[in-house]
Amino acid sequence: MDILRIAILEFCRQRPDTSFCPSEVVRRMYPESWREFLPDIRQKAFEMYQEGEILITQKGKLLDKESLPLGPIRISKLK
Repeated sequence: MDILRIAILEFCRQRPDTSFCPSEVVRRMYPESWREFLPDIRQKAFEMYQEGEILITQKGKLLDKESLPLGPIRISKLK
């Protein structure tokens, strides 16, 4: 199991009723260099979304599982 997946799932556990930005996860993990990890956390979140582990929204709507998102996204726990 990889560390980014674990971190995303832990955020989902801690925030079962709210969504969060991927940057919140890497800011907690790597406070000094979080920007370097933003592409990695976004990629991992999208993989998890495609596999049905989490939800990802953009402007309040679920993403297309076939297209990598551009711009801000929000992660949330499956309901």
